[in-house]
Amino acid sequence: MTASSRFSFTADINLEHIAYDTASDGCFPLITNDRTMTNAEVLAAYKYQPNLERRHHLLKSVQNVAPVLLHSPARIEALFACQFLALLICALIDREVRNGMCDIRKSKAALYPEFRACAAPFTARILEILLPLQRNALHQQGALIQVFEPELAKQQRQILELMGLAAGIYFTEK
Repeated sequence: MTASSRFSFTADINLEHIAYDTASDGCFPLITNDRTMTNAEVLAAYKYQPNLERRHHLLKSVQNVAPVLLHSPARIEALFACQFLALLICALIDREVRNGMCDIRKSKAALYPEFRACAAPFTARILEILLPLQRNALHQQGALIQVFEPELAKQQRQILELMGLAAGIYFTEK
């Protein structure tokens, strides 16, 4: 007959460790390799991070950036230049609408569905609102017969106003 081992387990609460964890709960270090930055500058750089995240979100969702096989460095550079320009245009549209809101001292604009208030409009929603706008021209044998002008909705007029654009940009001059 062989002897068998019997194991047991006991638990003990380390109150000192719990007190330390409680005191530091929700705190985390902000680390940088720039030794010239003050603590306030490191915090300001950290707080800017969501803006970078928003641009990354635009790249992945709105612009649908995905891996692509490109055979030459020139094509890679060209694709990155196009993506960069698209991001820049998105940022400029955001900025124009938000500056327009500041200019007319408006803290929120009714740009969400059901005309709900929006404090920080973003390009994807702005373009979604403007997307249905179109002007059609009817031609017969090369001659212009009629131009069908768009009807601007309230939200579309509001966006054009916030961007400082006249509604007439969608209409033909007579």
